[in-house]
Amino acid sequence: MPTTHPPDFEHAIHTANIWLKAVAEALGTEDRHLAHRVLRTWLHTLRDRVTVDVAAHFAAQLPDLLRGAYYDGWNPSAVPVKYDREAYVNRFVQEAKVAAEDVPRIASTVTAVVRDHVSPGQLEGALDQLPHDIRDLLLQPAA
Repeated sequence: MPTTHPPDFEHAIHTANIWLKAVAEALGTEDRHLAHRVLRTWLHTLRDRVTVDVAAHFAAQLPDLLRGAYYDGWNPSAVPVKYDREAYVNRFVQEAKVAAEDVPRIASTVTAVVRDHVSPGQLEGALDQLPHDIRDLLLQPAA
């Protein structure tokens, strides 16, 4: 018996795959699991560092399935979490399972991909809430 999915669900899968493919290509890999881990980590580290209002406003720009990943495990009563660049890198290493020396390249690459997929100015509004050292990490030219 063939499996059928509602058209909305198919669209949600398709849109999430577009984002994952863009991240994988930007990182120069075919590893979709890596692309998912780093995109999810990037989303979580942004979400947890901004206010609830900014986090929710940014989430509205995400495809349905990525919005689910974004909110997964979120505790809005505990944000924003204050951390500096070193703590950001450490969290990225732990959650994405990547090497610390790769975080600047990966984080800035994901930032560029996200910028290409959200409404103009939407990402900047969220990034403006970040401390300069983290914002600089996310906005450094992707290598």
